Amino acid sequence: MIEVKDGIIASQATVARYPIYLRYLRDLKKAGEENVSSTRIADDLKLNPVQVRKDLALVSSVSGKPKLGFGVEELTRDLEQFLGCDNVNDALLVGAGGLGRTLLGYEGFKNYGLNIVAAFDTDPTLIGQKFGGVPVLPLDKLKHTAESLGVKLGIVTVPKNAAQETADLLVASGIRGIWNFAPTHLSLPDGIAVKNEDLAASLAVLSKRLLDALKADE
Repeated sequence: MIEVKDGIIASQATVARYPIYLRYLRDLKKAGEENVSSTRIADDLKLNPVQVRKDLALVSSVSGKPKLGFGVEELTRDLEQFLGCDNVNDALLVGAGGLGRTLLGYEGFKNYGLNIVAAFDTDPTLIGQKFGGVPVLPLDKLKHTAESLGVKLGIVTVPKNAAQETADLLVASGIRGIWNFAPTHLSLPDGIAVKNEDLAASLAVLSKRLLDALKADE
């Protein structure tokens, strides 16, 4: 469970829907639409209208008007403020291998409040290079960089056997939130926020669903 505002608690599933709403609303805004109903949002995103209204009420003071619905611009602004997209969060990435370089090259992160300012690695062939405009620095520069820039978010894209040591270094450098792509559990102090992305587990789930779908077609 996650506190969204004023002691109000929401499930992680609820919070995970907010970027989806935001992307949808931004598309409406680009199309020049000024209002949208919760029913339309639900239909377009394949969600329950009651669920949509409850989700949006947690983070926005905008109330839907009869026949008009929600103001797209106001609702977009409220979601951007809640998600921190109106104030880009700087991050440091450790591990400039294949996955790390892919993340460095993804411009879409900035639309959701993430700005990777530097990457770190121990490979001398990578140090000094730039990927997606982000410089790769030696790992021993991480602590100084984090402290001097006041960065609080770290991204771990190192191999499994280096993940815990990397996380420990991030915490010692003042990092308070870790996005972990390494396929291992991290032991972290209380007060450190962590989000694990297990690509192997996601593939296993997808494979099982595909197998079930193929069986259903037989």
